[in-house]
Amino acid sequence: MRKTEVLLPHSLFADLDRDGTMPLYQQVATKIEMAIRQGTLASGSRIENEVSLAERLKLSRPTIRRAIQSLVDAGLVVRRRGVGSQVVHGQLTRGLELTSLYDDIRRGGAKAETVVVSLADAPAPNHVAQQLGLKPGTPVTEFVRIRLADGVPIAVLHNWIPQSVGKLKAEELKSEGLYESLRSRGFVPQVGKQKISARKVSALEAEQLDIDTGSAVLTMDRTAYGSMGQGLEHGEHIYRTDLYALEFTVVNK
Repeated sequence: MRKTEVLLPHSLFADLDRDGTMPLYQQVATKIEMAIRQGTLASGSRIENEVSLAERLKLSRPTIRRAIQSLVDAGLVVRRRGVGSQVVHGQLTRGLELTSLYDDIRRGGAKAETVVVSLADAPAPNHVAQQLGLKPGTPVTEFVRIRLADGVPIAVLHNWIPQSVGKLKAEELKSEGLYESLRSRGFVPQVGKQKISARKVSALEAEQLDIDTGSAVLTMDRTAYGSMGQGLEHGEHIYRTDLYALEFTVVNK
């Protein structure tokens, strides 16, 4: 269900200094940030549209637009097509562990959902076959999913698994994480090799993640291996940077 816009009380902006040295857009942004920090604007709340807020505050629309953009740049607000400006859900912070994003979302207290975009048997591309220890062209199961947290898309997951692992079903991928499915078949991921980077999204990826075309995303390529060193899955994933972060501890040796 689409949430209604939250109208912030006019009193919040009563002390705007229209003749002061601080730019008005910055003053407005500070007031809205205060409302977010204090919980007046909760995670997922839709902020009043720019035209309405500008009229209520008797400010120009460019001033309000710049204020909202500064909150977007700070990672407090996202712009969603057809929705407007929305307070971000708590950013998912993930450690460098061999875990499923599905499980990480649930541990963070959010509702994990999955849209299965495609699921089919296909010949393994050369780079995937190399990672999984297969001959190029060996049939594998290839699938693409969109992972959501509390209804907001957070990642696009592209995976390949050897057919020796067993046949996966779309309903299974919707209801649980990939690693849970592997474990139920007796294949326990023990070691993972992963590469983390960043790039800009394609038009299709932007649509899937509900972000602007050309936005930057975090990428993670990972291959998981079983206890005997056999390749169990290879994944190439992208994540929204406003809703996802990696956190780890480094030690001086």
